[in-house]
Amino acid sequence: MASNIRVLMLAIVMLFVGLVPAAASAATIDLRRSACVATLPDPATPADVTAARYDCGADAPSRGSEWTWLKLDATRLATLPAHWDLLVDQTRFERISVIVVGRAGTTRLDRTAHELRGHWAPGGLLKFNIAQPGRDIRGLYLGYRRIDDLSLMRKVVAQPGAVMTGTDIAWLVLMGVFAGTLLSALLYNLVIHTGQRYAFQRWYMLWVGVALVYGLTWSNVAALLIPDLVGPVAVRLDFALVGLMVAACNMFFFEVIEDGILPPGLAWFGRLLAAAGVVTGIAAAADTWLPPVLTDRLLNYVIAAMVAVVAISCVIAVRRGSRVIWFYMLGWGPVIALFLARLARNLGLAPQSDAIDMATFAALAFEALVLSLAIADRFRLIRQQLEDARQRREIDLAETNALRLAAHTDFLTGLGNRTAFQEQAQDWMDRNTTFSLFLIDVDYLKDVNDRLGHASGDALLRHVGSALADATERCPDAHVARIGGDEFAVLCRGTTAAEAALADTLATLQGAVWQPGERNRTLSLSFGSARYPDDARALDMLYQNADLALYTAKRFGRGRYVRYDPLQRSLRDLQIAFTDDAEDAIRDGEFALYLQPMVALESGAVCGHEALLRWNHPDHGLLTPDRFADVLVAERIGLRIQEHVLELALSLLRDWGEQIGVLSVNFTSAQLAGPRSARAVLDRLAYHGIPPTRLCVEVTEGVMLDRAADTILTNLRILHDAGVGIALDDFGTGYASLVHLRRLPVDRIKIDLSFVAGIDQAEGGTLAIVHAIVGLGVGLGKVVVAEGIETEAQAMQLRELGCHLGQGYLYGRPEPRVAIAGTPAWALTPPQSPGARTQRDVAGHALPPAEPAIAL
Repeated sequence: MASNIRVLMLAIVMLFVGLVPAAASAATIDLRRSACVATLPDPATPADVTAARYDCGADAPSRGSEWTWLKLDATRLATLPAHWDLLVDQTRFERISVIVVGRAGTTRLDRTAHELRGHWAPGGLLKFNIAQPGRDIRGLYLGYRRIDDLSLMRKVVAQPGAVMTGTDIAWLVLMGVFAGTLLSALLYNLVIHTGQRYAFQRWYMLWVGVALVYGLTWSNVAALLIPDLVGPVAVRLDFALVGLMVAACNMFFFEVIEDGILPPGLAWFGRLLAAAGVVTGIAAAADTWLPPVLTDRLLNYVIAAMVAVVAISCVIAVRRGSRVIWFYMLGWGPVIALFLARLARNLGLAPQSDAIDMATFAALAFEALVLSLAIADRFRLIRQQLEDARQRREIDLAETNALRLAAHTDFLTGLGNRTAFQEQAQDWMDRNTTFSLFLIDVDYLKDVNDRLGHASGDALLRHVGSALADATERCPDAHVARIGGDEFAVLCRGTTAAEAALADTLATLQGAVWQPGERNRTLSLSFGSARYPDDARALDMLYQNADLALYTAKRFGRGRYVRYDPLQRSLRDLQIAFTDDAEDAIRDGEFALYLQPMVALESGAVCGHEALLRWNHPDHGLLTPDRFADVLVAERIGLRIQEHVLELALSLLRDWGEQIGVLSVNFTSAQLAGPRSARAVLDRLAYHGIPPTRLCVEVTEGVMLDRAADTILTNLRILHDAGVGIALDDFGTGYASLVHLRRLPVDRIKIDLSFVAGIDQAEGGTLAIVHAIVGLGVGLGKVVVAEGIETEAQAMQLRELGCHLGQGYLYGRPEPRVAIAGTPAWALTPPQSPGARTQRDVAGHALPPAEPAIAL
């Protein structure tokens, strides 16, 4: 098999590079394009043929009731020596005739459909040797009695005569590799699994056998063994074989795909099309009784429908995690591409080419090899399933109480399930036994399921379960259970020292290598623990506390261990209270915007402000976003708060725009992820009568790395094109700032305050980093803003580096009101009711009233 693959790939490379056909094509003369056509009754003498009226181009008939004659351009034959070859495409007819009018007189060669032995050439052609040299020929005519249709002919060419041309050698080499590959695949599948054969294997063997016969027949190589299998006999057999071959491949696909992957209706329709392919193939071969053009087209349309159904099935199979589908698509892709090329050629949409036909058989051989791999993988899965079933049966037989085992065992990992975990924990509590509860989450399990399939996800869960069981061997009376999809629990009896020892042992599992199939991946687990009775005396509360610790571990970046601390409970309760209070806060106007000025470093003039959210909580006082933002953004109320912030900012711009200048507002990914997010912002700007240039949207790199990054980028471009400024906040602290500068329509980059704070330090400072960022921004034509300026020394350094704008305590702290020239200080208040006037979008259409809205 391996040697055949190497030979096949070499043949494909030679084919597409064109090493072999190039030598032969230079002396080949194409006579098909310039041929004119006449139809004559039977019998037709040479005089009748030469004197007949011939039509050319679109007016030429495609067939006659008796004889159909092609007048070939003899003037193009002058360079051909004596005994040159006339090569014509194999088609269906009763008799073929070649008339040569030359200086030495007129000669005629007649053959019936059954008298073509010795007149074949590799590549599905008939060959007739003409004795007179091309310069002596005055007329050349090719006639068919009762031909199927001239539109089904690929070519008529003339070339110097030779026992074996370069093209012939290319065909013979290719078909030798083709036959060897398919025979190897057939023998391989005859040997493996010699017992009861599965349906997909039987269909595959049928497909390989039919494809082998089809290839040898179509290319005329079969004539080496059966000399009479040429001409119309071979063509009719080819039509029947191609219908059967495509049908067998179609049936193989629907049998080899894992059970439950495809909808039953789709599979039923695919099998129906396979049967239609067999019928239309036989119909296309029966040109004596049925219209040849119609049946040929019908066969092509049925095959196209099969391709469409299989393509849809492939998409579904990929989305549902099929393993076999990747092998099938790998083998099927080149065949489909070449089938479409052949279909375009057969329908007259593309020119004739030997390369298409040669590549087709190379692709069929490649498909046979890949589908053999698919069968081998399918057998591996079946053996694995049988082995799993055998192990389960042995476990069931070994257990004295099968019902209790089933009720307390996780079916996937063989560990205890949630019921076993709860009973064991409650039993220890009833006996007042001191123990620790560890909750373990498998990180990134969804990514494994999405990328590698659910079979790999299940393998990962089994691997984790086995690793946890091994890690708890040193803990007395430890119990491991899988209590959820990706969640495990470990109960460990003993002192706090035993708990710490188990935590250290579990930590060694981080980064361990596991192997899904042929690829290595590293393990990442999040741990949280709580202890009875120190942390809780009830099972539900103990579980909640351990879960809080687990949640904290995942929030800190996953892949770590956190023990429960009462502070976590207090923070969680506070978060829940904040979520409950947020609705009332919007209604009661507790959210307000504080403004911090941005100044031009050269002149010191205020040229804009950044809007910063504050929550004037009735119980906890004035809160900054770091106290509540993470909680509220994760909840459903978060988006409403973001919309409310935007509405507050736009109200300020509407009432105090000239004094505020450009107002920068922080946007989150949720605020930009909707398909109409940008349009909604522009509609609100138009409603308030604010020019888009007065608003600047600030986003962090975290927003760009969101799952909806493509939609977010589109919305930012729409806003930028409308005139809204775009600022990249906290520049330099993320992973892909340069990439974002290239992809995003960024107007400003804001240097993070962590860099500005160290700019005036002699050692370990950040002057070089800030210098590089400013130089990059200036070079790209961006406005560079420095955050967190607190001293005049920092401001002077930034001015010398060429930084444009500055922001920080040196110029002003965030305040709830701004001194406006000649105007008393004003408070930032919630916007007026939108019912006061009709809202309209940028096109002037009326909009429904908007709720008070928000952005953290």
